[in-house]
Amino acid sequence: VPLVESGGGMVQAGGSLRLSCAASGIIFSDTAMGWYRQAPGNERELVAIISDSGGTTYYPDSVKARFTISRDNAKNTLYLQMNSLKPEDTAMYYCAAARTFLQLRGGEYDYWGQGTQVTVSS
Repeated sequence: VPLVESGGGMVQAGGSLRLSCAASGIIFSDTAMGWYRQAPGNERELVAIISDSGGTTYYPDSVKARFTISRDNAKNTLYLQMNSLKPEDTAMYYCAAARTFLQLRGGEYDYWGQGTQVTVSS
């Protein structure tokens, strides 16, 4: 499994969590990375994308200014810092990898992790 997420858990509204995604078996520094989430009964939602160099990021309005995606290419690890969490952020969060930023922006991916659960209580 090339992508393994960690860091999920339960937190009260207004709290923070930091997710990590450890990558293996891929050329991490040449790979665009992203986070998606899916709650039961809901469609998969893009949360954040970062380019291979880390120089370009994208966030939908639902998480902009609250979530920050980052990466450490030396450690082959992707991060998602989530602040000011809301109950509607409750979902399974998945790490994804693709050759290009635009692929992830279009919902396409080459690799997908097993997910980590984030639960935000009110």
